[in-house]
Amino acid sequence: MGTQGSPVKSYDYLLKFLLVGDSDVGKGEILESLQDGAAESPYAYSNGIDYKTTTILLDGRRVKLELWDTSGQGRFCTIFRSYSRGAQGILLVYDITNRWSFDGIDRWIKEIDEHAPGVPRILVGNRLHLAFKRQVPTEQARAYAEKNCMTFFEVSPLCNFNVTESFTELSRIVLMRHGMEKIWRPNRGEAQLLGPLGPEN
Repeated sequence: MGTQGSPVKSYDYLLKFLLVGDSDVGKGEILESLQDGAAESPYAYSNGIDYKTTTILLDGRRVKLELWDTSGQGRFCTIFRSYSRGAQGILLVYDITNRWSFDGIDRWIKEIDEHAPGVPRILVGNRLHLAFKRQVPTEQARAYAEKNCMTFFEVSPLCNFNVTESFTELSRIVLMRHGMEKIWRPNRGEAQLLGPLGPEN
């Protein structure tokens, strides 16, 4: 993506997003569907954490995303709490074919409200290509998202449907919250960073 040895960064903004949700809802599938990113974690101790970067175009600006899947297993709750401190956005992911995973979103919202209050979030219903096995009606999920002040997407990594769009919309929400018009400095050579990227102890 970038030129070899080039001192110029290949993006204008760098954001850290977390993907949260119960196990087996397909968060890894979402990350794997992003073809342009790197999968090397910058933190050697991030065992159990899936990590990927991708760059999207938003209103003519290049936004590089650091995407972290904190896993849905209970033993990773402390990891989530650590990584959430540096997050600018959160994707709450459930599987549309698994009612239990949707019902579990309430628990994740409580975790977020406690450890990452105020961080913008969106609701993502995964595996739309399995709609014939659907257990969570679209309208119910949309109403739930509206009730909790979230944007809602149904996505299918397999069909490359709405994945990039969901990341783009969350990026837009984050940048607008930080004052997009004020923080964008198109004449500056360096990318601007909104908040810390690494986990904090």
